[in-house]
Amino acid sequence: MKLIQQFKELTNLPKNAEQLKGLILQLAIQGNLTKTWRGEHTNVESASVLLEQIKAEKEQLIKEKTIRKDNIGIVDMDKVYFEIPDSWAWARIGNIGFVFNGDSINKNLKESKYEGLSDGYPYIATKDVGYLNDPINYENGIKIPFNETQFKIAQKGSVLICSEGGSAGKKMGIVEEDVCFGNKLYAIKQFANIYPTYIQAVYGSKSFQNAFKESMTGIIGGISRNNFASLYFPLPPLDEQKAIVEIVEQLFEELEQLEVQTKLRVQLKEDYVTSALRELSTQSTEQAWTSLIPHFKEFFTEKGTVKKLRETVLQLAVQGKLTKKWRAENPDVEPASALLEKIKAEKEQLIKEKKIKKEKPLPPIHADEIPYELPDSWEWARCSKLTKPTSTITYGILKPVWVSDGIPTVRIKDMINGEISLESIVYCDPKRAEKFSKTTLLEGDLLIAKDGGTLGKTAFVQKELTGGNITQHVLRFSINANLDNVFLRTVIDSPYGQEYMKGETKGAALPGVNVGDFRKMPIGIPSLEEQKVIVEKVNTFLSFCDQLERAIEESTIQIEQLMQSCLKEVFEGDINQ
Repeated sequence: MKLIQQFKELTNLPKNAEQLKGLILQLAIQGNLTKTWRGEHTNVESASVLLEQIKAEKEQLIKEKTIRKDNIGIVDMDKVYFEIPDSWAWARIGNIGFVFNGDSINKNLKESKYEGLSDGYPYIATKDVGYLNDPINYENGIKIPFNETQFKIAQKGSVLICSEGGSAGKKMGIVEEDVCFGNKLYAIKQFANIYPTYIQAVYGSKSFQNAFKESMTGIIGGISRNNFASLYFPLPPLDEQKAIVEIVEQLFEELEQLEVQTKLRVQLKEDYVTSALRELSTQSTEQAWTSLIPHFKEFFTEKGTVKKLRETVLQLAVQGKLTKKWRAENPDVEPASALLEKIKAEKEQLIKEKKIKKEKPLPPIHADEIPYELPDSWEWARCSKLTKPTSTITYGILKPVWVSDGIPTVRIKDMINGEISLESIVYCDPKRAEKFSKTTLLEGDLLIAKDGGTLGKTAFVQKELTGGNITQHVLRFSINANLDNVFLRTVIDSPYGQEYMKGETKGAALPGVNVGDFRKMPIGIPSLEEQKVIVEKVNTFLSFCDQLERAIEESTIQIEQLMQSCLKEVFEGDINQ
């Protein structure tokens, strides 16, 4: 049986565990787990005999007025969920037990009369019932006195299932003592000693879950007592029910052990990655990389850890730690101070020629603004000092007027995976756009999301959008030609850049960075030569991260395909191949 054989591989994806439990139950209630058992126990009475016993017991209880008579139809064999062994029988839930719901209690009455009692029946509400094998919470502080007869009682061994709301059909459990319970739960008083654990196995199976959902009605979503009692129930002989329960418990135990191992394995990898990346950030980068690289494919097997690796690479880059060896080998490179002086001189010349206006001076960068130490040849500069001489960092069109043919205008939603998608670009009325000429786009401009859930994401303007514009939710950063624009983007994309933007957000309804604050952002600048080396190294490392992510995706797809193959085997194929 492929599903059972591939347990270990399937549990490599932690999310598969619950689905595997459902498939085990599906196999169980189809009789597939007990085929060998039936071959060894050929003299067991068939379920048809059990049904006759159930019928007689039910009629006696109705005669004694212990339960009321209900109108449950016969089974339509053309509508049963699947084929069952010859010794089994199809019934309806209302045939194998008496179904009833509990009683609601007003909140104020619950708190004033039933809370904190030392004696009585535990009162079980929907919130106290878990999923499948989760335990029921009996210690919720609510008890119903034994002498209050107006409350219905679910006896020890009864199976509860939620009948209404988001948890309908999902929350279920077997009570280990007599309890009172809420009106959004159904209990079943089973006949002829049918195993409650087998009933719960049916409830948890895929086929039953699907039938339950199809029978739900109403806005909130719920199933009436009659509809629930009419659902089909695959009934094996009592002895086989016991065998099924034992096999399911054994498989669940094995599955849970594998699940624990998977979680432990993932946690150990995450701990190693966290430790290794911390060492990268604090120790000698060359040595740390040398020790880490052999373990990349072994430990970076989750997208979350690869994300941390990306972030570490970017942070090391902007701190100059990826190029420590390069600087030692190139001591005569012009320092960043000369580069910044050149940028400053260009702007001053244009101001002198009255081609641009003099900007309001920003305060010098104080020690308490510096987030980390820079190499000696680097310099701190505020973001606004790094633009093209004729440009300033600002946001785009306020209240654009959209037209079918006008100025292409980039929104945050057009910035996808680091690029600008042209597929859904909208167009602004040229008369409206011309009022925002300061944000007319040039090829190579860096765009930055300034607010919303994707605050801080970036993209470069491609040639096709030259002459276009942006909305008020996007910043335009025209980077000075003396700088490497990819290096500047690396700074914005780094954990430092992203945290700076989030730390300067204003407004609770739509968090966003103030453009004035962004202009003040301190950026560590190396020489242009070192910027280019940094970009090259970052691209190499991030390309490797891409390879790791593709390997993770391929592995995930393989496991998901295996799971689909198992699903097909359970529901369509020959389970005994």
